[in-house]
Amino acid sequence: MVLQVPLAASTAFGAVLQLGPLAAFGLLYARRVRTLAHARQAVPGWRQACFYGGCVTIAAALTSLGSPSQELLWAHMVEHLLLGDIASLLLVLGLTGPLIAPILRIGLFSRLRVLAHPLIALPLWALDLYAWHLPIFYQAALRHSWVHALEHVMFVGFGMNMWMCLFGPLPMPRWFGGGAKVAYILAVRLAETVLANVFVWSGTAFYPFYASGDAAAHISPVTDQQIAGGVMMVEGSVLTLCLCCWLFLVAMREAEERQDLLELARARGLELSEERAKRAVQAGRAGELRRRLEGAAPKEAAGASPPPLLASS
Repeated sequence: MVLQVPLAASTAFGAVLQLGPLAAFGLLYARRVRTLAHARQAVPGWRQACFYGGCVTIAAALTSLGSPSQELLWAHMVEHLLLGDIASLLLVLGLTGPLIAPILRIGLFSRLRVLAHPLIALPLWALDLYAWHLPIFYQAALRHSWVHALEHVMFVGFGMNMWMCLFGPLPMPRWFGGGAKVAYILAVRLAETVLANVFVWSGTAFYPFYASGDAAAHISPVTDQQIAGGVMMVEGSVLTLCLCCWLFLVAMREAEERQDLLELARARGLELSEERAKRAVQAGRAGELRRRLEGAAPKEAAGASPPPLLASS
């Protein structure tokens, strides 16, 4: 009991340390959403719901699992998966190009866009995941609130960067199409599955910190670790299936939108390449391009320069 008081106090302090910036992040998002609504670049309601859902997921993980995660490894694993996988994915789904435009105009952040390249984002995410599960860093996070807060910030940050390749508003390389995205998801799952199998089959408890919590729960440290690995495998399998289905539906919708734009351009005698239509659809500007096509005069296809959007989308 003597050790539980400072532990609880440390957990509460760590939650406050992380929930404060989270609240500020949410308020900045809400302010930007209102600004875009007035500028007729409204963020779709479902994207706002995803973003706020991500914030709620983070808050729930920190408040409801904060103390249990200090006592049982499997509870801490649930907390990390909620932060690094689910919450970070929801936050990315809540972003649009116009929403993050002011951030990208800042020199430093503009240069950091290179980190969102698929061949960079995935290794960075995997390195962060494996490094924090090394006993020296993992147990340091359990013992020090500021290290724990840093761990969570990095899980969310590198998680968002990893998901940005699939669902974010930043432009991706042309080769990163449907097949490459599926391979990317499978690579993410493989990285987590390898770590999960290490937990399940090692036969050795990696984190002595949980010994007292395991004893209170009447399970062995190895069993606790095996449950944690099982949780990671199940969550990864379900998420992978959902994301592959999502990508399939998105690919079908984008193909239909792209074909509709091309047919509209042909019907109005306008010149629109398939590549330009594809870029517009992928950037979420299909509606804007459609309005330009509908408002453009057919004579523009006969020799005049195409409308600005047709040349740049």
